[in-house]
Amino acid sequence: MTEEHGDQEEQVEVEVDGVEVEVEVVEAESEGPDEATEEYEVKGEDLLSRVKDLVREGNVRRITIRTDQGNTLIEIPLAIGVVGALLLPVWAAVGAIAALVANCTIKVERRED
Repeated sequence: MTEEHGDQEEQVEVEVDGVEVEVEVVEAESEGPDEATEEYEVKGEDLLSRVKDLVREGNVRRITIRTDQGNTLIEIPLAIGVVGALLLPVWAAVGAIAALVANCTIKVERRED
């Protein structure tokens, strides 16, 4: 995945589980010496695969999914080492959200190493 960090919008194509997903990086900013925040606009059908990809990256602290109007649908705090069966209820919730929304925004809070 290739993307630049800055305050400009850009289109990024990401491959997740063999499926290419197109996302739009809306915002990337640094919140402090150890944290950065990014926002992605995603179509509903690409939501679950994009969230799974973000979790696999490993340096994500929190994922927030919002509607186009800015209403928060779900906040997913991620601790180090959270994998597998512990995330099954989260995948079910994200899948249900993906079925209900056409477009949404994913806000990602990352740990800077």
